[in-house]
Amino acid sequence: MDTQHEMIICLGSSCFSRGNSKNLRIIQDYLKKNNLETKVDFKGNLCSEHCNLGPILQIGDRIYKHVDESNIISILNDEFGGNL
Repeated sequence: MDTQHEMIICLGSSCFSRGNSKNLRIIQDYLKKNNLETKVDFKGNLCSEHCNLGPILQIGDRIYKHVDESNIISILNDEFGGNL
């Protein structure tokens, strides 16, 4: 079985309203398009305690701040761009 990578999106009210509502759909589409749904444990968290830096996305031990439509695909490609 392949190693599973953990990705957590903050779904607290601040991050959700500041862009993670859109990011959620983008990530789901990215995982499906790249056949990563079984390799990435993608889940939501109610608050990441970084509200002033949101939207927040955590992949493994890395915490990405100010995630939006302009940088999310680049983040995902950097993390998952081929060799899972």
